Amino acid sequence: MSGGFNHRAVWAIYRFEMARAFRTVGQSIISPVLSTSLYFIVFGAAIGSRIDAIEGVSYGAFLVPGLIMLTTLSQSIANASFGIYFPRFTGTIYEILSAPISTLEIVLGYVGAAASKSLIMGIIILVTSAFFVDVSVAHPIWMLTFLVLTTVTFSLFGFLLGIWADGFEKLQIIPLLVVTPLTFLGGSFYSITMLPPFWQAVSLFNPVVYLVSGFRWSFYEIADVNVAISLGMTLFFMIACLGVIWWVFKTGYRLKS
Repeated sequence: MSGGFNHRAVWAIYRFEMARAFRTVGQSIISPVLSTSLYFIVFGAAIGSRIDAIEGVSYGAFLVPGLIMLTTLSQSIANASFGIYFPRFTGTIYEILSAPISTLEIVLGYVGAAASKSLIMGIIILVTSAFFVDVSVAHPIWMLTFLVLTTVTFSLFGFLLGIWADGFEKLQIIPLLVVTPLTFLGGSFYSITMLPPFWQAVSLFNPVVYLVSGFRWSFYEIADVNVAISLGMTLFFMIACLGVIWWVFKTGYRLKS
């Protein structure tokens, strides 16, 4: 296609990736529902009953934004990284690169599908949470904004991870050794204001703190850092990922060799 936006190519990639998710309904839908239920049984009931309300919000309800972030971050990375790695592994990536489709359209197809799957999962967790605790969303538009930005940003990061990895084991290294610890230490299950001053300062170097804080504010209007800073950090990370992806396609790094 010599000119214009090749929407058919984007739709073909998007539809293929989404169809792969629906073929594994157990992993895509049932698993997060069970995991969320276990979190509420263990943290919300067993531990939460011994923890005072945080700024007027019960601990069980306080957990909800963190649980959604925890799942959407990991799933966005996993969906996008596997989505682009598998064509590289099988060699079909060369067919995509030689097709009349631009870098933007390739990224839209893969990242759009990964973000969509994570967004659906986040909504499923939110609905599941409502069966355990009273969940209120003070700013639904901002809640969706933060959720969409987060899923897109970490899908972009996962896309980069899938290009960088040269083996299936490498797809797990960054999520397991970097992303998961940062998420657990990013205020998903607690407010960083509960930490000693030194560790509060250290926590501000964790990018996940800004994501969780902004997302939690959209629910209960409580935040560990300023909401504008949270939004700015999320946009900064997204733009940085886009810049690296542009460089990857420009140089052909790990794609043409």
